[in-house]
Amino acid sequence: MAKEHKVRITETILRDAHQSQAATRMTTEEMLPVAPKLDQVGYWSLECWGGATYDSCLRYLHEDPWDRLRRLKEAIPNTPLQMLLRGQNLLGYKHYADDMVDAFVKAAIANGIDVIRIFDALNDVRNVETAVKACVKYKGHAQVALSYTTSPVHTLEYFADLALQCQKMGASSICIKDMAGLLLPFDAYKLVKMIKEKVSIPVDLHTHNTAGVGDMTLLKAIEAGVDIVDTALSPLGNGTAQPATEPMVRILQGSPYDTGLDMNLLNEIATHFRGVAARLTKDGYLDPRVMAVDINALIYQVPGGMLSNLISQLKKQNADNRLLEVLEEVPRVREDFGYPPLVTPTSQIVGTQAVLNVLTGERYKMVTKESKGMLRGEYGRLPAEPNPDIVKKILGDEPRITHRPADDIAPEMDKYRDELKKLGYMEQEEDVLSYAMFPQVAGDYFKYRQAEKYKIDTTISGTNKVQPI
Repeated sequence: MAKEHKVRITETILRDAHQSQAATRMTTEEMLPVAPKLDQVGYWSLECWGGATYDSCLRYLHEDPWDRLRRLKEAIPNTPLQMLLRGQNLLGYKHYADDMVDAFVKAAIANGIDVIRIFDALNDVRNVETAVKACVKYKGHAQVALSYTTSPVHTLEYFADLALQCQKMGASSICIKDMAGLLLPFDAYKLVKMIKEKVSIPVDLHTHNTAGVGDMTLLKAIEAGVDIVDTALSPLGNGTAQPATEPMVRILQGSPYDTGLDMNLLNEIATHFRGVAARLTKDGYLDPRVMAVDINALIYQVPGGMLSNLISQLKKQNADNRLLEVLEEVPRVREDFGYPPLVTPTSQIVGTQAVLNVLTGERYKMVTKESKGMLRGEYGRLPAEPNPDIVKKILGDEPRITHRPADDIAPEMDKYRDELKKLGYMEQEEDVLSYAMFPQVAGDYFKYRQAEKYKIDTTISGTNKVQPI
């Protein structure tokens, strides 16, 4: 008989589900009507912030991400709110100084985040340490995520040892982050067993159903003793998102792993999100193709988001017919570069380089500055030593760095604060963080926000007069 343990659930409908399926276009107003019901479910946590939601709020939705977080916290006071943080990259696409990482984590917790899932694309623990220490310091739950992939160096033992390193660093829990849906059921069973033997903190499994194996992977992990699993309510579950919540809850009902969640309540909430999904489909953000099983994920280790990005790049070059060549080139570039896991930003770097290698007809004839940066060590320590011939071809005699990249970055919060004040846009301390990560995008949003505070009243004396609202 299986050892009884209640499985807890992290619900991703407010973050990863719509990021993976609908270009992160769900608005705060679409979340709030069912927030009180979400709070009643009894989830372990609600993932609702971080990842691409921050950029999307500013860039596309004309929303302040900090305002979204505060409103969600007010509407969901009892369930821990969770975010995804890219370690030293925060929510941007480069490394930031330690003072900025500390300030961001402090602000996130102060505004309502309880659980911060922290990962590094290369699994370089030096790139998550500052964020983990800050999270612990400000009384948050620091969940460190292991970016799962497969390669000659990424063995199950590698990940179990990495989990132990993260616990020693101060992690409150461990997440196996299977961003491409590569983790197969029996490997999940073995991996969870190995990690549980090494660490004493809770273990969470996050996967995607891109290749159609997600539910089975979660089930085998549960049998192996995983404490928490990530799922997404059915209107945005499955496909490139997480396995659906309701079927998993029903499967576990009456078993030693019963979640105890109320199916009727979940169904009421799902009814609301079916309406949101309909809107996202009508507006062209939710493509039915993201629901199809894509076995390419298992063959080429290309996550769903990376695949759509490759297709987009090839379309721009009128080279859609060369997708298969690019998919075959991706694993070769990955091997040359020391087997980085394919997740933001490494997936974009490897994918773009593969496209260039195919379209120019000569491998590494053209090289992006990001490819150079990764080989130089600007993103951190590569999992394996890269191909020396390729390093020589790309870098020549340029030295490679072996220290933590952020050691080269001077404190920067004061500089960004001064710049923002001079621009006249600063309304809250959190604006400094938005500006530091996304100067152009945040600047455009601040202009919009300022303009929204005033309306042109053309009825006064027939002239345009600015009236505050």
